[in-house]
Amino acid sequence: MDLSNASILVTGGTGSFGKKFAEIVVKECNPKRLAIFSRDELKQHDMYAEGFDAPCMRYFIGDVRDQGRLRRAMAGVDVVIHAAALKHVPACEYNPNEAVETNIGGARNVVEAALDAGVRKVVALSTDKAVNPVNLYGATKLVAEKIFTQGNAYSGNNSPAQFSCVRYGNVVGSRGSVIPVFLKQRATGTITITDERMTRFWITLEQGVRLVMRAIAEMEGGEVFVPKIPSMRVTDLADAVAPECKRKVIGIRAGEKLHEVLLSEDESRHAVELKDSFVILPEYPTWTAKKWPKPNTKEGYRYASDTNTAWLTVEQLKKML
Repeated sequence: MDLSNASILVTGGTGSFGKKFAEIVVKECNPKRLAIFSRDELKQHDMYAEGFDAPCMRYFIGDVRDQGRLRRAMAGVDVVIHAAALKHVPACEYNPNEAVETNIGGARNVVEAALDAGVRKVVALSTDKAVNPVNLYGATKLVAEKIFTQGNAYSGNNSPAQFSCVRYGNVVGSRGSVIPVFLKQRATGTITITDERMTRFWITLEQGVRLVMRAIAEMEGGEVFVPKIPSMRVTDLADAVAPECKRKVIGIRAGEKLHEVLLSEDESRHAVELKDSFVILPEYPTWTAKKWPKPNTKEGYRYASDTNTAWLTVEQLKKML
């Protein structure tokens, strides 16, 4: 798809991903229209004031819980990037109904509205926490993934829509990452770590945007695109941000894992391994996907942050920061 001729809508578009996506796509593709859809008018105002004011850009106030508003916003839209979600693990644990309404109900509303509006391609952002979830956030994102990948079953002659997901790990510089916490604690001389054994997958905002753009170009519907990205140790991150500080181990939080998984053993049975990524194919497709080769991932393979072959060093983390 030529994005220079496309009308694009990003839900949750005032977040870290939405801003980076707008920056890159406006600069490189100059789309016909780029609509930022979110419920916070102040963040939209601030985003516009920060220079996101290209002639192609529009700002729509709305909530993914409101299917009617989504349907109106998607009129004439070719591509939807669904980035809106409640993402903070403790907040989702304490407000479970709200997490379900936004992350699951919102996903369903995006699919329904896209089908009704005749959107061509819809890509949803997911997370490694959706794999073998131990917290509500991960569980809601797992359900959202299923809603999107199987949403293709509803596409037919009356709707050209294709639905896929991208799944990646922690994002450098995002508001939900641990980096802002470490930077704030640095002034006190002590930073808190939940467990010194902890590892995480690490990806930059630009890499996340490039993955979404690649998914738009290559998707046929029903895939989950998983990049091969490096892991980092939380202790190395602490050394990169605040090497002079003491560490205080406070114990794993409720709903937190020691290590994260981007591809499970069960998913590997229907995944295609490429040079720089995995493509998880749908298990129960009711449509024809002709592009991808047969699954070639080894039986029982598990792509996890603690057994990864690519690791970021302290110096590399410093450079990224």
